[in-house]
Amino acid sequence: MRKKPNLIPRMEQCAAVLESAPEERRGRWLSDFPAFSQLHLELGCGKGRFTAEMAAQHPDILFAAVEKVPDAMVVAMERVCARELGNVRFLDRDAANLLEMFAPGEVSRIYINFPDPWPKKKQFKRRLTAPSFQKLYAEVLVPGGEIWFKTDNLPLFEWSVEELRAGGWELREVTNDLHGQGISGVMTDYEAKFHAQGVKINRLVAVKREGTLCG
Repeated sequence: MRKKPNLIPRMEQCAAVLESAPEERRGRWLSDFPAFSQLHLELGCGKGRFTAEMAAQHPDILFAAVEKVPDAMVVAMERVCARELGNVRFLDRDAANLLEMFAPGEVSRIYINFPDPWPKKKQFKRRLTAPSFQKLYAEVLVPGGEIWFKTDNLPLFEWSVEELRAGGWELREVTNDLHGQGISGVMTDYEAKFHAQGVKINRLVAVKREGTLCG
């Protein structure tokens, strides 16, 4: 990711959609924003194509977009502001700190789109579908809450399927060719590029159920 010119003033112009202290919202997201019926969480929103389009399509849902790379997040913030979307808040935080920002059962859905595959075996614990992260997701999700996971990396996807099943999640809509019959759902920037190149997209939905890895 190239450094963005005038990063600080650009972020300041979008300050209305940035949560500078999201920890203070913990347990209060929907009460602080009573116009919304659910809270959805996106981990690694990147440049925000997916974020902005999902928010536009679902104005009754509050989207919390986590991104720890400011040079990507500022583009996402500008996209949201340009479309005057009032149901997105950006969090300059790491996914490992979810429990500091969200209370148990506060989130209805988590989106994980094209995360770093961390290909070396010693790095597997850093994958966003690893058991340590699953515990965080199971904690913050409501009963029946969902993880929507997409990746172009087949080894990561197959590993994630095994790990999520072992964690007690119910897996639905598992596919190795999401767009095989035409565009399905909202794409990220990376996804659109991969699809144009003929790369197949893997996707699944993992549902929290009784006994899902937690604590």
